[in-house]
Amino acid sequence: MNLDPTSQDFFEEMYRHSTDPWNFASSPYELSRYNAMMHALNTKHYRHAFEPGCSVGVLTERLAPLCDRVDAMDISPSAVKIATERCTRFRHVEIDCKSLDDSFSVEDIDLLVLSEIGYYFNRDRWRILVEHLLKSVAPSGTILAVHWLGQSKDHRQHGDSVHEVLRSVHSMSLEYSERNISFRLDRWRKL
Repeated sequence: MNLDPTSQDFFEEMYRHSTDPWNFASSPYELSRYNAMMHALNTKHYRHAFEPGCSVGVLTERLAPLCDRVDAMDISPSAVKIATERCTRFRHVEIDCKSLDDSFSVEDIDLLVLSEIGYYFNRDRWRILVEHLLKSVAPSGTILAVHWLGQSKDHRQHGDSVHEVLRSVHSMSLEYSERNISFRLDRWRKL
Protein backbone atom coordinates (compact mmCIF):
# COMPACT_ATOMS: atom_id res chain seq x y z
CA MET A 1 0.00 0.00 0.00
CA ASN A 2 1.40 3.39 -1.05
CA LEU A 3 0.11 6.01 1.41
CA ASP A 4 0.34 9.79 1.13
CA PRO A 5 3.21 10.83 3.48
CA THR A 6 1.13 13.72 4.79
CA SER A 7 -1.82 11.51 5.72
CA GLN A 8 -2.86 10.22 9.11
CA ASP A 9 -2.90 6.67 7.72
CA PHE A 10 0.77 6.95 6.69
CA PHE A 11 1.89 7.92 10.19
CA GLU A 12 -0.43 5.52 11.97
CA GLU A 13 1.12 2.71 9.89
CA MET A 14 4.56 3.78 11.17
CA TYR A 15 3.38 3.75 14.81
CA ARG A 16 1.69 0.38 14.36
CA HIS A 17 5.16 -1.12 13.86
CA SER A 18 6.93 0.84 16.61
CA THR A 19 6.00 3.22 19.44
CA ASP A 20 9.01 5.37 18.40
CA PRO A 21 9.55 4.73 14.66
CA TRP A 22 12.36 7.28 14.29
CA ASN A 23 13.98 6.48 17.66
CA PHE A 24 13.52 10.05 18.87
CA ALA A 25 14.03 9.02 22.50
CA SER A 26 17.21 6.98 22.03
CA SER A 27 19.03 7.72 18.76
CA PRO A 28 22.40 9.49 19.24
CA TYR A 29 21.57 11.53 16.12
CA GLU A 30 18.22 12.68 17.52
CA LEU A 31 19.65 13.42 20.96
CA SER A 32 22.49 15.50 19.46
CA ARG A 33 19.95 17.33 17.29
CA TYR A 34 17.86 18.18 20.38
CA ASN A 35 21.00 19.40 22.17
CA ALA A 36 21.83 21.66 19.21
CA MET A 37 18.29 23.01 19.26
CA MET A 38 18.43 23.80 22.98
CA HIS A 39 21.80 25.50 22.43
CA ALA A 40 20.34 27.58 19.57
CA LEU A 41 17.49 28.70 21.82
CA ASN A 42 20.11 29.98 24.31
CA THR A 43 18.00 28.70 27.23
CA LYS A 44 15.86 31.81 26.72
CA HIS A 45 12.44 31.74 28.34
CA TYR A 46 9.39 31.80 26.07
CA ARG A 47 5.84 32.74 26.86
CA HIS A 48 4.10 30.46 24.34
CA ALA A 49 5.61 27.84 22.03
CA PHE A 50 3.99 25.88 19.22
CA GLU A 51 5.41 22.61 17.89
CA PRO A 52 3.53 21.05 14.96
CA GLY A 53 4.46 17.44 14.18
CA CYS A 54 5.55 16.67 17.74
CA SER A 55 5.55 12.87 17.26
CA VAL A 56 6.09 11.10 20.60
CA GLY A 57 6.87 14.34 22.45
CA VAL A 58 10.60 13.98 23.16
CA LEU A 59 11.32 17.51 21.95
CA THR A 60 8.08 18.78 23.51
CA GLU A 61 9.30 17.51 26.86
CA ARG A 62 12.60 19.37 26.42
CA LEU A 63 10.83 22.59 25.41
CA ALA A 64 8.45 22.55 28.40
CA PRO A 65 10.89 23.95 31.02
CA LEU A 66 11.72 26.87 28.69
CA CYS A 67 8.11 27.95 28.20
CA ASP A 68 5.10 29.19 30.16
CA ARG A 69 2.87 27.34 27.70
CA VAL A 70 3.50 24.76 24.97
CA ASP A 71 0.95 23.78 22.37
CA ALA A 72 1.97 20.80 20.28
CA MET A 73 0.18 18.68 17.74
CA ASP A 74 0.61 15.62 15.61
CA ILE A 75 -1.51 13.97 12.94
CA SER A 76 -1.16 10.51 14.52
CA PRO A 77 -3.48 9.60 17.42
CA SER A 78 -0.93 6.99 18.52
CA ALA A 79 1.87 9.57 18.67
CA VAL A 80 -0.35 12.06 20.52
CA LYS A 81 -1.19 9.43 23.15
CA ILE A 82 2.51 8.69 23.74
CA ALA A 83 3.47 12.39 23.76
CA THR A 84 0.68 13.19 26.21
CA GLU A 85 1.88 10.45 28.56
CA ARG A 86 5.49 11.66 28.23
CA CYS A 87 4.52 15.24 29.11
CA THR A 88 1.87 14.49 31.72
CA ARG A 89 3.87 16.17 34.52
CA PHE A 90 3.75 19.49 32.65
CA ARG A 91 0.33 21.02 33.16
CA HIS A 92 1.21 23.87 30.82
CA VAL A 93 1.70 21.52 27.83
CA GLU A 94 -1.24 20.65 25.59
CA ILE A 95 -0.96 18.13 22.78
CA ASP A 96 -3.71 17.82 20.16
CA CYS A 97 -4.32 15.38 17.34
CA LYS A 98 -4.53 17.58 14.24
CA SER A 99 -2.82 18.13 10.93
CA LEU A 100 -1.46 21.33 9.49
CA ASP A 101 -4.20 21.08 6.88
CA ASP A 102 -6.87 21.19 9.58
CA SER A 103 -8.20 24.52 10.72
CA PHE A 104 -6.05 24.63 13.84
CA SER A 105 -5.90 27.74 15.95
CA VAL A 106 -2.89 28.90 17.86
CA GLU A 107 -2.29 32.56 18.49
CA ASP A 108 0.28 34.94 19.90
CA ILE A 109 3.18 32.51 20.08
CA ASP A 110 6.73 33.70 20.58
CA LEU A 111 8.40 30.38 19.65
CA LEU A 112 7.54 28.32 16.58
CA VAL A 113 9.45 25.03 16.28
CA LEU A 114 9.54 23.36 12.86
CA SER A 115 11.39 20.11 13.41
CA GLU A 116 11.57 17.30 10.86
CA ILE A 117 8.26 18.29 9.28
CA GLY A 118 8.82 20.49 6.22
CA TYR A 119 10.03 17.84 3.81
CA TYR A 120 6.73 15.98 3.92
CA PHE A 121 5.23 18.82 1.83
CA ASN A 122 6.16 20.05 -1.64
CA ARG A 123 7.78 23.50 -1.86
CA ASP A 124 4.60 25.40 -2.75
CA ARG A 125 2.50 23.78 -0.02
CA TRP A 126 5.31 24.26 2.51
CA ARG A 127 5.53 27.98 1.72
CA ILE A 128 1.75 28.39 2.16
CA LEU A 129 1.86 26.55 5.49
CA VAL A 130 4.81 28.61 6.75
CA GLU A 131 3.15 31.89 5.80
CA HIS A 132 -0.01 30.75 7.60
CA LEU A 133 1.92 29.69 10.71
CA LEU A 134 3.82 32.98 10.81
CA LYS A 135 0.56 34.88 11.25
CA SER A 136 0.43 33.34 14.76
CA VAL A 137 3.95 34.44 15.70
CA ALA A 138 4.21 37.68 17.68
CA PRO A 139 6.60 40.42 16.44
CA SER A 140 10.18 39.58 17.46
CA GLY A 141 9.12 35.95 18.03
CA THR A 142 11.55 33.11 17.37
CA ILE A 143 11.21 30.57 14.57
CA LEU A 144 13.48 27.55 14.93
CA ALA A 145 13.73 25.04 12.08
CA VAL A 146 15.75 21.82 12.02
CA HIS A 147 15.66 19.21 9.26
CA TRP A 148 17.59 16.08 8.38
CA LEU A 149 19.77 16.33 5.26
CA GLY A 150 19.42 12.72 4.14
CA GLN A 151 17.17 11.21 1.50
CA SER A 152 13.91 9.33 2.03
CA LYS A 153 11.31 8.08 -0.41
CA ASP A 154 8.66 9.61 1.89
CA HIS A 155 10.02 13.14 1.57
CA ARG A 156 8.74 15.51 -1.10
CA GLN A 157 11.73 17.83 -0.78
CA HIS A 158 15.22 17.79 0.70
CA GLY A 159 15.99 19.43 4.06
CA ASP A 160 17.99 22.15 2.28
CA SER A 161 14.98 22.93 0.11
CA VAL A 162 12.78 23.23 3.23
CA HIS A 163 15.16 25.86 4.62
CA GLU A 164 15.49 27.65 1.27
CA VAL A 165 11.71 28.15 1.32
CA LEU A 166 11.96 29.48 4.88
CA ARG A 167 14.78 31.84 3.90
CA SER A 168 12.63 33.24 1.09
CA VAL A 169 9.94 34.43 3.52
CA HIS A 170 10.48 38.17 3.92
CA SER A 171 8.82 38.60 7.31
CA MET A 172 11.73 36.87 9.11
CA SER A 173 15.35 37.78 9.78
CA LEU A 174 17.98 35.02 10.11
CA GLU A 175 19.77 35.21 13.47
CA TYR A 176 21.65 31.91 13.68
CA SER A 177 22.51 29.09 11.30
CA GLU A 178 24.26 25.78 11.79
CA ARG A 179 24.91 22.99 9.34
CA ASN A 180 25.90 19.57 10.59
CA ILE A 181 26.79 16.55 8.53
CA SER A 182 23.29 15.19 9.16
CA PHE A 183 21.01 18.19 9.78
CA ARG A 184 20.52 21.87 9.20
CA LEU A 185 19.39 24.28 11.91
CA ASP A 186 18.26 27.89 11.40
CA ARG A 187 16.82 30.38 13.87
CA TRP A 188 14.91 33.45 12.70
CA ARG A 189 13.26 36.42 14.36
CA LYS A 190 9.91 37.59 13.07
CA LEU A 191 10.00 41.17 11.83
